Amino acid sequence: MIIGSVSENQKIEKRISITPEIAKKYISIGFEVHLSKNYGIHLGISDEEFKNLGVKFFDDENEVINRSNIIVQLGLLPEDKCSLIKENKTLIGVLNPFDNKEKLDKLKHNKINLFSLELLPRITRAQSMDILSSQANLAGYKAVIESFAYFEKAIPMMMTAAGTIPAAKILVVGAGVAGLQAIATAKRMGGIVFATDVRMASKEQVESLGGKFLTVEGAENLETEGGYAKEASDEFKKKQEELLSETLKKIDIVICTALIPGKKAPVIIKEDMINNMQAGSVIYDLAAIQGGNTAFTKADEIIEKNGVKIMGETNILNKLPVSASSLYAKNMFNFVENLFDKENKKLNVNLEDEIIEKTLIK
Repeated sequence: MIIGSVSENQKIEKRISITPEIAKKYISIGFEVHLSKNYGIHLGISDEEFKNLGVKFFDDENEVINRSNIIVQLGLLPEDKCSLIKENKTLIGVLNPFDNKEKLDKLKHNKINLFSLELLPRITRAQSMDILSSQANLAGYKAVIESFAYFEKAIPMMMTAAGTIPAAKILVVGAGVAGLQAIATAKRMGGIVFATDVRMASKEQVESLGGKFLTVEGAENLETEGGYAKEASDEFKKKQEELLSETLKKIDIVICTALIPGKKAPVIIKEDMINNMQAGSVIYDLAAIQGGNTAFTKADEIIEKNGVKIMGETNILNKLPVSASSLYAKNMFNFVENLFDKENKKLNVNLEDEIIEKTLIK
């Protein structure tokens, strides 16, 4: 049984799906590992490092795709590469079925097994495979670091003979995995942290990290059974706007993380709110790739409105590719191991297993 991976388009994706540590694990459970030449070179991982573990390399990416029973990637391969995947082979990655429906339908028609890891159920057994959590954790941390780099004042309170510099006030919008890591990072660096979320279960988590949870009066708990945020009612949105509008007047840095799976990001910070913020404030929008949580967000651009800098990137994890690859590769291995029948050295697509059933694109 061969598991393979080819290089991503590094202009948009620097992460890799198989690290040397994980290649060793695949080999230990009975896989052959095939990779394309210079697979991890951009991360400082030489082909020799992989070869010493027993990994085979090919100059031609197409050969890796042709030979592999399972292909593991970050995203969906380009169309010319997808066309090389043979019947009964398996492709695993973040396949984004909402945007790639047509391409995935074509692959399904060709009898290719497709597993999209962002569809994993939020259950205890799936935690070790949860790519959304592992990657969001790093994204929340990096968003804080990036926003602090653009903020032209000190973050912690500093008492000096010349006077006192007050601590920066940080607001985190959305207290999921990315938001909670943003709160923890901002707090560690000496900021005064506030947070808001439509899920009332977040209050305790925010407060345990030293943040102050902003509660909308008469708040409803907007959480799906799967643990994700769902869309708020118009009445809730109005109350949330009023609370945010007042809060933002005193805030220095905002980290936006609010996303609804498969939908455009909700616009939470409106134009009039930004106009009332202090000049010199910074907003980092982690929802930029899905349209953004502010009225002005543009992915990969820094927009300045009324002295407020608003920024967000298509892929912030390209700034932490080594750490992000390490976690993603571990998540991927745990998923493949659950799918693999070690005794018979073949895949076992057991649809009674909730993890397999939910991630298989039907």
